[in-house]
Amino acid sequence: MTNAANAVEFSSNLSSSRSTTQSQPQSQIQSRFAHGGTQSLPTRRICVFGVPLDLGASRRGVDMGPSAVRVAGLEARLEALGHQVSDGGNIRVEIAETQSSGSTNARFLQEIADTCTRTAEAVVKSLEDGMTPLVLGGDHSLAAGSVSGVAEFYRRQGQKIGVIWMDAHSDINTPETSPSGNVHGMPLAALLGLGPGSGLEPLSQIFGYSPKISPENTVIIGVRDIDAAERENIRRAGIAEVYTMRDIDERGMRTVMEEALRAAGRGTAGYHVSLDMDWIDPEDAPGVGTPVRGGATYREAHLAMEILADHGRLLSFEIVEVNPIIDEHNRTADLAVELACSAFGKKIL
Repeated sequence: MTNAANAVEFSSNLSSSRSTTQSQPQSQIQSRFAHGGTQSLPTRRICVFGVPLDLGASRRGVDMGPSAVRVAGLEARLEALGHQVSDGGNIRVEIAETQSSGSTNARFLQEIADTCTRTAEAVVKSLEDGMTPLVLGGDHSLAAGSVSGVAEFYRRQGQKIGVIWMDAHSDINTPETSPSGNVHGMPLAALLGLGPGSGLEPLSQIFGYSPKISPENTVIIGVRDIDAAERENIRRAGIAEVYTMRDIDERGMRTVMEEALRAAGRGTAGYHVSLDMDWIDPEDAPGVGTPVRGGATYREAHLAMEILADHGRLLSFEIVEVNPIIDEHNRTADLAVELACSAFGKKIL
């Protein structure tokens, strides 16, 4: 199936799902919202779609992440807040066993780039329809597509976007610097236009231009496992706002988030939030592709999402790296849904 055909298929799914959601009387939505007492922000029309991509990582299983998050009740729990939610289905992804992995420096790069292009087109379509994209992964390489889609939509309006990258890893390797050749460690480099001539172009040149985002509006939060070459790549890229777990420990999540959102929002239409579930400590999120001890706690994660909601400038949101194969009774997917609800305005009181 061609990219265009795939986009048409997505659009058809989206239109069908939207008509079902919109057929519900508006008064019923408002009544349920008012009685819930948990949502104080304007409600949104949210478009959910999955990207069951696991070509970018060595450990398999994250391709089942979108299903796990859906099973955890994402749509119903967002609708309980008063939002109108449409599910556009999954973006088509090639299966590893049917493909050649290609270069050991960037395995499955072309197949991942094709998936990311389809993802970007779907994101643009949902934004054109006045909806907020909520993308479910899948490994983190898909962010090269989702962010490209948001950036392209606002570029057409003469605006740029910020990015909040919440992750145990910085994901800013290139094929030249990656010790593993796993592309899920490269999407931020692709979005920032690093590695020209390194072979990363299929990922960085989606929509025919690069970079997609500016370093001064890119913020990394919660990193604690960075490759040696990535430190230099962060400096080369010019990202000034990098908050490690030590920063969170010493200064607190509130201070970090307030500074991060100011940086990402400065001169932009708003920001895309890319939430890798390994950002959270494995005690609370065990079912992730690459767990690293010492991450954000359950309450720190919720606080970050609540502060994000308070600012009201969220353009799009994604949750990646949920791996139900190594999860415990779908705990990680359930937490992912809780955090999404907090990001979209759920309050304790």
